Amino acid sequence: MSIMIITQRKEIAPWVKALQERRPALEIRVYPDGGNYDDVTFALAWNHPLGAFREFRNLKCIASMGAGVDHIMKDPDLPEDAVITKVTDENLTNDMAAFTLGLVLQHVRGLSEYEAQQRQHIWRRKAYKRAEDVTVGVMGMGVLGAHVARVLRQTGFRVNGWATAAKPMEGIKVYAGEGELSAFLAQSDILICLLPLTKETAGILNRGTFGKLPKGAYVINVARGEHLVDEDLLYMLDAGHLSGASLDVFREEPLPAGHPFWRHPRIHITPHIASVTDPETVVPQILDNYDRLQRNEPLINVVSRQKGY
Repeated sequence: MSIMIITQRKEIAPWVKALQERRPALEIRVYPDGGNYDDVTFALAWNHPLGAFREFRNLKCIASMGAGVDHIMKDPDLPEDAVITKVTDENLTNDMAAFTLGLVLQHVRGLSEYEAQQRQHIWRRKAYKRAEDVTVGVMGMGVLGAHVARVLRQTGFRVNGWATAAKPMEGIKVYAGEGELSAFLAQSDILICLLPLTKETAGILNRGTFGKLPKGAYVINVARGEHLVDEDLLYMLDAGHLSGASLDVFREEPLPAGHPFWRHPRIHITPHIASVTDPETVVPQILDNYDRLQRNEPLINVVSRQKGY
């Protein structure tokens, strides 16, 4: 038996190394391997070429190489009988929380403005708010979003969450569904998007959403580029309703050289590095699922096709 790696963006060598170190006898193949695809039942994928899965007639599991699965779910030729899984990793969760906390503090303390002042040799102090005077709204209360919300709350920020369904969290009010979105947005001085990308959430960061935020609100997107309507962000920034935005994800990556985000003075850009999967830490759970598949046992971290996450 074998594991087939199918990806267009991930660096493959670290994954092959991590898999072989833990399972030397297991055959690791990389698409488009020229061998017989009929014996492949387990695929490890990230941003695969759309339609590639239809070449594997006996595929039973498609394992995402990361926490996101939208890159798999968007394939119109997704095998109906294949189970889709994702990875969960404490390092990923902690990295995301540290990164978003850093962005929030950077905004609240005005560090980007001081960086700009330094380039102009300007010495000018700016008033700042304390954590307890700022409300952060976290969109998406899955594993990542819930942990980010808890870390921000522990740091002293007022924190609200928004999810498809209400969930109890100590010190954090979680708004639920479309009916409570407006109330959630109205209190969010800083809005963080950590939603899964689905048909329902694509384009949710738009002019209508931004218009319900308090004037001067700040937007952070560390989920997916497709959540954001680029033109609407630029409009609301230039209209003065939003004070700025930090973007780690984009509709096209790398971000094209001519994109207006690069030169906008109130947009902070990072190259999709908020939280990066380490093969060494997640390969054990991938091999666990591989073994479960061979034994016809239930897999872990299974994704709901209906929900899309």
